[in-house]
Amino acid sequence: MSITVTAFYKFVALADLPALRAELRALAEAQEIKGTILLAPEGINATVAGPDAGIHTLLAHLRADARFADLVSKESCAPAPPFGRLKVRLKREIVTLRRPEADPTERVGTYVKPEDWNALIAEPDVVVIDTRNAYEVAIGTFEGALDPGTRSFGEFPDFVAANLDPARHPRVAMFCTGGIRCEKASAYMLAHGFPEVYHLEGGILKYLETVPPSESRWQGECFVFDERVALEHGVKPGSHV
Repeated sequence: MSITVTAFYKFVALADLPALRAELRALAEAQEIKGTILLAPEGINATVAGPDAGIHTLLAHLRADARFADLVSKESCAPAPPFGRLKVRLKREIVTLRRPEADPTERVGTYVKPEDWNALIAEPDVVVIDTRNAYEVAIGTFEGALDPGTRSFGEFPDFVAANLDPARHPRVAMFCTGGIRCEKASAYMLAHGFPEVYHLEGGILKYLETVPPSESRWQGECFVFDERVALEHGVKPGSHV
């Protein structure tokens, strides 16, 4: 039986975290879903897997809540369950940066559709930045993108301070696996005076799903945080083990 994997996030103010945690855990367990769901005052972030019907039940339940009505998810398949257990955790942030000025609920950069991404990053005055960690970048990235060389996302502000300046780099385009780190990174850079900040909507996963290999500027495979290790075009399991 093929397993459906879904990844989703949304920055939205949440106040009832313990109750929401219990609700989602009970639903996921009833639908035989495993993986990780993170909840924080700033929103939700999850990558989970299970039977197709169960995944769609979970997504429908979330979208019935007005706070998650426009939740965007990215689905792919796995030949076997990629997660060993279910974790539903309460966190301070759904993606850790520890910079309060980086608030995606207040403002974020300009979203760029996957089909428009190639044209943007080809523009000579656009600085393209991979916001992921060094071990992810080593498996694959967009040609010409800067690698911050970070071990964790929390180091990203140090990279910006040491290497980028709003006056010299007014146009910045960023990308990450599913889009969540870029949202917070774009909020951070806007707060620090960068005038034009763009990020790839849906992240690398949506790009690999949408853009044909013949038109792609992606090189290598995309690291994912489960037993599949990496995905290739068509969001199919790659060669890394």
